[in-house]
Amino acid sequence: MSRLNLPRLHHSVWEFPVHYMRGGTSTGLLIWEPMAPAEEVLREELLGHMMGVATSGTSLGNKQITGLGRGSATSNKVFFADVEPAQGGTRLVSTLAQLAADHSRVDWSVNCGNMSSALQLWALHTGLLETPTPGLHSVEIRNTNTGVLTTSRMAVGADHQFLQAEIPGVMGHHPAVDLFLHRPAGAKTGLLLPTGNPVDIIDSIRVSCVDVAVPMVIARAQDFGKTGHESINELAQDSDFMARLKRVWVEAGLRMKLRRKNGELMSESDIQSSETIPKVCIISAARMGADLSARYFTPQTGHASLAVSGGCCLAVATLIPGSVAHELAPKRVTAERNEISVNIENPAGILSTKVVASLDDGNGLLIESAAYQRSAQILLSGYVPLYNASLALRDSLEKIAAKQLAAATAR
Repeated sequence: MSRLNLPRLHHSVWEFPVHYMRGGTSTGLLIWEPMAPAEEVLREELLGHMMGVATSGTSLGNKQITGLGRGSATSNKVFFADVEPAQGGTRLVSTLAQLAADHSRVDWSVNCGNMSSALQLWALHTGLLETPTPGLHSVEIRNTNTGVLTTSRMAVGADHQFLQAEIPGVMGHHPAVDLFLHRPAGAKTGLLLPTGNPVDIIDSIRVSCVDVAVPMVIARAQDFGKTGHESINELAQDSDFMARLKRVWVEAGLRMKLRRKNGELMSESDIQSSETIPKVCIISAARMGADLSARYFTPQTGHASLAVSGGCCLAVATLIPGSVAHELAPKRVTAERNEISVNIENPAGILSTKVVASLDDGNGLLIESAAYQRSAQILLSGYVPLYNASLALRDSLEKIAAKQLAAATAR
């Protein structure tokens, strides 16, 4: 039975039902998609109120004290999700909204591997998926932002409790989630190597532009005069390094022919202001027994660990002859389907990934799937009061509540 709640009017203020969740090393909201307004402008207003972000313009220095966001890109994520029929049963369908603290723009162009690990747990908690019995339970997830299909798998023990895992960057043990990205190559651009080259030279820096789950620019730390073992804060405070890194990733984004949601090519200004693409990674030799070490950046901020989508992209890059990642940590692919392990050291520990790959008859690289383990956690489920909702948003929520109540009564 579904345990989803409806928007409600309380003390003349509309309140919206949400799950506040952690997926991997990200936090954000999970919303049942039918509860949200269909109009994008009203959805974005709703997001601003809930996350403490301005609903128009900019708000430099905003600390998001009026909402549930936490400042960094990794804690400003919202998934709209639902179930849909699929071959063999039911699958989840998700749409990610990526917000930023200091402006009202919402990025609808990418998925988030970390937050995706919260989807199955959310669907089980709400009753959209049946309560699992002991054993392994998998559900396919279709992401509308990218078209990428993943499979989320959770295990339930004989005591009917979720098996738990401890992952880098997260205290304690929590419900374990294995996420498998299917056919992840070219998720955004349609090409494993969007520039057509395993290596490009930008501002005298050798970079590999790779699109697996997310488009990413990969470079050797030493080419920037870094060891690759500096803290993210130390790197972020080096203004010369950050300026050069930005020049590189903006030019790389142009060469990758990244596109806006409407299909138009992103301009230099679009890429400079993007919160999500391309990702950037500087790599070096590992010191803790992994295959290589990484320092990872979303376009505007450094990442305290390593996003799983970026980790899978970097793992696949080690399979591409000629790439800077393959030069540092060469992995071998054969004509036979193989599961290849790639362990990536990062500031929070080691991210373990697996890539299922083979070579085709022309020795082209075929990426069947990439997998990683995360954990998920429900931080809170309840209502967010929308104190400053516009008349249009209030009217929309009233209609949604009435429609859903009528449908529930009819059942």
